[in-house]
Amino acid sequence: MNDDEIINLFLKRDENGIIELSTKYHPYCYKIAWNLLANREDAEECLNDTWFSVWSQIPPTHPSVLAHFCGRITRNLSIDRLRKKFAGKRPDVHMADVMEEMEQLNVTYTVEEQLAEKELMETINRFLEEMSPKDRNIFVRRYWFLDPVSAISKRHHMSAGSVKMNLYRNRKKLLKLLEKEGGRI
Repeated sequence: MNDDEIINLFLKRDENGIIELSTKYHPYCYKIAWNLLANREDAEECLNDTWFSVWSQIPPTHPSVLAHFCGRITRNLSIDRLRKKFAGKRPDVHMADVMEEMEQLNVTYTVEEQLAEKELMETINRFLEEMSPKDRNIFVRRYWFLDPVSAISKRHHMSAGSVKMNLYRNRKKLLKLLEKEGGRI
């Protein structure tokens, strides 16, 4: 079933939409939740929350890309679950590394205040489009799917140090672009 047909089931409030959504996007969303939570039960609970959230948001929302819509919801719910789980505790090393790397970008609420969300998305999408396919894959695998450096290095037949250097250089480029774009507004 294609995405428009699934969305139409949601718009009609047909519960089969949830079944079709889960059938089509379970592996994709599970990978996102697993990479954050590294716990089967937590990941499955997060997916159940994702399907409920999609049911609650469609309508009135009509997502243009259903996969990204579900992925974003799954990612946000997983991050919330992770924050609750580690409130007052040290997070695992993998998540601490990712969060530390993202902090280097210094993409905080002030950037969102400087750029409308749509403009920020356009800037990031333009940045990703200008990257080589390999660099883009490394960047997205790390910062969207939250893959560990070891998995990325294995996937691309690179050393972990090469992957880290690639990510570092691309974070610097993105930061420079965001500062430039932020200065124009």
